[in-house]
Amino acid sequence: MTGTRPAWWATAAVAIGAGLLAVACGSSSPSASGTSPAATASASPTATSLVCEDAADLRTSLHNLTHSDVSQGGVTEIKSNLTQVHTDLTTLITHAKGQWQTETSALKDALATLQTAVSDLSSSPSASTVAGVATALGEVATTGKALLAKISKGCPSASPS
Repeated sequence: MTGTRPAWWATAAVAIGAGLLAVACGSSSPSASGTSPAATASASPTATSLVCEDAADLRTSLHNLTHSDVSQGGVTEIKSNLTQVHTDLTTLITHAKGQWQTETSALKDALATLQTAVSDLSSSPSASTVAGVATALGEVATTGKALLAKISKGCPSASPS
């Protein structure tokens, strides 16, 4: 089909691009080198190498999700990356055996919100649904960064980027 795209599609693509740029810039800032006593106290001294590997996998999948290309076919890429984050988070939760429950719950909630926003975008593409995806991606980046910061106390390879 060689017809032109509706005008809202160009607006949606620009809005998604701007939102992802904001998310990407926010999620790639370096982490603080100092640690607060509260953060150190909540770190797990029993982080296993398996949990550290799971955290590193989650870090990679979160990076891929928050840096997804939202051009033509981008919804498919976001859905695929979202599925991988769910898988990696579930594996981490299983191996962490109750550690970081507050942070993992916050990330699960953010992922559920993103899932809904992506479904809304798929069924009814508009500037507002694009903005919803961008906002939800930002929340996933923020909650993911918080979780990885906690885990990185015992697993340096999980350090958020």
